[in-house]
Amino acid sequence: MPNRSSQLSRQDPEVAAALASEARRQRDGIELIASENYVSEAVLEAQGSVLTNKYAEGLPGRRY
Repeated sequence: MPNRSSQLSRQDPEVAAALASEARRQRDGIELIASENYVSEAVLEAQGSVLTNKYAEGLPGRRY
């Protein structure tokens, strides 16, 4: 899998810096707001995969 953070740094350094800043905030602090759950590294990896390019509407077997 390609290193997405280095690709993002080249394409849009400002967004890459904002993401790095948010990652530090989450790593270094404690979140007391229940709706702000942190997902596992596996979930982050899956969300940043080729599955991001897929779109599904409705329920399986009942689409369209």
